[in-house]
Amino acid sequence: MTAANDEPFDLVIRNVRVASGEAPVDIAVRSGRIAAMENNFRCDAIDEVDGRGYLAFPGFVDSHIHLDKACILDRCSICEGTLAEAVRETAKAKATFQENDVYARASGVVERAIAHGTVRMRTFVEIDPRAGFRSFAAIKRIREDYAFAVDIEICAFAQEGLTQEPETLAMLDAALSDGADLIGGCPYVDPDPEAHIEAIFALAIKHDVAVDFHLDFSLDPALTHLPQVITATRKHGWQGRVAIGHVTNLSALGVADIDEIADQLAESGIALTVLPATDLFLNGRSHDRLVPRGVAPAHRLARRGVVTSIATNNVLNPFTPYGDASLMRMANLYANVAQLAGDEDIAEVFAMVGASAARQLGKPHGLSVGQPATIVLLDAKDGVSAVREVARVVAGWKDGRQSFDNGRPRILRPNGRIERHDI
Repeated sequence: MTAANDEPFDLVIRNVRVASGEAPVDIAVRSGRIAAMENNFRCDAIDEVDGRGYLAFPGFVDSHIHLDKACILDRCSICEGTLAEAVRETAKAKATFQENDVYARASGVVERAIAHGTVRMRTFVEIDPRAGFRSFAAIKRIREDYAFAVDIEICAFAQEGLTQEPETLAMLDAALSDGADLIGGCPYVDPDPEAHIEAIFALAIKHDVAVDFHLDFSLDPALTHLPQVITATRKHGWQGRVAIGHVTNLSALGVADIDEIADQLAESGIALTVLPATDLFLNGRSHDRLVPRGVAPAHRLARRGVVTSIATNNVLNPFTPYGDASLMRMANLYANVAQLAGDEDIAEVFAMVGASAARQLGKPHGLSVGQPATIVLLDAKDGVSAVREVARVVAGWKDGRQSFDNGRPRILRPNGRIERHDI
């Protein structure tokens, strides 16, 4: 088929797969958007790329990451490996954060995320009397400087409570008037969790923004503030605009209880993010055998209609003393922890770092004519294979412009002959 318009396309990525079992297609791009997707598309283009049969998809979406406090292991002590210690050590460290310091650390993580195929992320930024607005200023610069490759939304976040520190509430209010995209709270560290929840919703309503809570970080189902969040969401009409992260105590519930909670979340339009690396590291420290995983069963919630995602959370700090901002690796980790095997479940896991995560953020995510030409190539035949094999991320484009290229792997044999492999 020949293009109707004689003007050359800006880009054509040839011979890529967009769905399992379907024949490869060519994706033509003009003015930053997908202009055609067809088999053996005949056209002229300013730039042509051979997709070599790779999987093309709209890129990974990290729905929950903390860029401001990444890469601070050298400033903190980890003796207990507990949530309380992580909060305490990070609070001490962030009092010394400077804007350029935060920028340098965060930019390194963002660049790794880009190279791992992430095209969108929601980052929490702590704003309180210790952090001031220094981290916030740095992350706003990051958002602008890396917009060529990744869309970043900023959640103004109260990590250490509100009711005992009214200054934090005023600072969050100011941040929402100065570029923050949404508001985040952490009821379980506040002396008055219910008042904390209401204060967060009050700010959300004032500024007409979404809400994202860190919630129920324990293995005790009785220690929960989820009912209050559900009630507040319905009371304020905020369905579809609330997310909760961690909720690790769901891992301690039976199937019937999980299903009941899932139905409540789905009816309330509350999305759930699991953070496998952090939840595994911090939970179950009191057990000397048969240590609980502490990871909420997102796949079971998804089956009952809850919008779910898998995300990075922290990188190289007391909350998670490892990490590389790879959502491909995180998806595989979750599938292992949840002991998933069937293709349907694995496909859902792939969605949790892509389409479902984008839905949680209220953003489109797809490859079709007229959509933005934001495209990432994976060395896999489909999303299921990508999760199973921790597929290599090959290259990516944002709005039709190439944003990263990870090159092709090479095998160096003893005879000096170089072999290139698309493996």
